[in-house]
Amino acid sequence: MKLGIVGLPNVGKSTLFNAITLAGAEVANYAFTTIEPNVGVVAVPDERLKLLAELNKSAKSTEATIEFIDIAGLVKGASRGEGLGNKFLATIREVDAIVHVCRCFDDENISHVSGSVDPVRDLQVVELELILSDIELLDRRREKVERTAKSRDANAIAELDFIKKLLAFLNQGLAARDYPFEGENEANLLRSFFLLSSKPILVVANVAEEDAVNGNEYSKALLDHFSPSEVETLIISAQIEAEIRELPPEDRTEFLNDIGLEESGLDRLITASYSTLNLISFLSATAVEARAWAIPKHFKAVQAAGVIHSDFERGFIAAEVISYDTLAEVGSLHLAREKGLIRKEGKNYEVRDGDVIYFLFNV
Repeated sequence: MKLGIVGLPNVGKSTLFNAITLAGAEVANYAFTTIEPNVGVVAVPDERLKLLAELNKSAKSTEATIEFIDIAGLVKGASRGEGLGNKFLATIREVDAIVHVCRCFDDENISHVSGSVDPVRDLQVVELELILSDIELLDRRREKVERTAKSRDANAIAELDFIKKLLAFLNQGLAARDYPFEGENEANLLRSFFLLSSKPILVVANVAEEDAVNGNEYSKALLDHFSPSEVETLIISAQIEAEIRELPPEDRTEFLNDIGLEESGLDRLITASYSTLNLISFLSATAVEARAWAIPKHFKAVQAAGVIHSDFERGFIAAEVISYDTLAEVGSLHLAREKGLIRKEGKNYEVRDGDVIYFLFNV
């Protein structure tokens, strides 16, 4: 799963990306420092693997991962190719969700492309460019569908009607993710268009070091802007997070306590990103490896098997399942099996977060 880190130039995208991934992307005080997208893979912390590895005497533990992409800064007019707009839009089309970084700090040494700090305005600039790009795409789609609809094709007529309604919605400056679709058919059509503004978003209010705990007037404006919606806004100081990542792991907790934070902003960001992507983890363990696997919510057992290996899915027989909480309470796989707590499930079983699964298959 991929998350694109987006925002205007000089808002702290690359600083945040470097703190998350330790990737060493270039950071500088001028627009378009990032030209080619930087990519980093981040482990999702999962304390459950420790016990699972102990019970199975696993040689190693492997967390689930998500991918962050540091995308070139966007400016007004990107949908018409301004700045690095075409490159920006092409890259964002490939991600599953958007981490929108907004500048919420004053610093006369770091220029702002609009001349002043206003995170809500900045966010709306980026959102509008995504919407304008979607409008252009749908206008081209409408022209094609109109020709098919003239032959009285029922599916084309229904799609054309939906495109017109969706275009009217987007032309109000509203994102496709907020469209109140009617019925499963409209939902499926909306998904099939792969619109930029339909991607789920997570907002980061990038504040100065002294505002990392309580935020400031800029971050409050963002929180107020999104208060009626389900969009999550995180208050993070990218600069502090970069400093934390330079410390030895054993010193990080003490540093966080000293500045009044219970956990790092990056841990909160990774957890929130997982939630924004609508992911859960199931677990597996052998003597070789204890591992967490990221899958979308509502995945069936046979689909989860395919995440491990295509042969598991193709030759699926059954899934032996026990919840992590039950296993932790019993404290032994052997006892869990003796007590009948490990159950066999078929291919249509809906996997739950924390399920420990052993797949039976034959190919």
